[in-house]
Amino acid sequence: MRHMNKHRTEPVNLPKGAAGLAEAWSPRVAGRVNDVLVKVARFDGDFVWHNHSDTDEAFLCLSGRLVIELREDDGERSVELTEGDLYVIPRGVFHCPHAPEGATVALFEATGVVNTGDTGGELTAPVDLDL
Repeated sequence: MRHMNKHRTEPVNLPKGAAGLAEAWSPRVAGRVNDVLVKVARFDGDFVWHNHSDTDEAFLCLSGRLVIELREDDGERSVELTEGDLYVIPRGVFHCPHAPEGATVALFEATGVVNTGDTGGELTAPVDLDL
């Protein structure tokens, strides 16, 4: 696996890149915009509850259906994303993505953000592997 290049010189097709990933829940870097990484991933089934205490995280559903469970100050709720939907999770909010039928997703995260946030565990993926 290659570690992230600072800048790409060719266009990247996000849906094709995400669909071609063999391993679910293992994001790959498709590009970089200043201190933000654009990652793609294939989601399948359930992830873990986690939060990112110092940074927001954005999810863009490329295909399929993604359900994000949220634990907020006023209780729990869920947000459903389908193709083309974008949702930003504010820093510190506990969330748990689910893709019951599978989904491909683009993620917009600050450099160095770990996919399992402050929770860790067996689904923790490297933060800087190139697509």
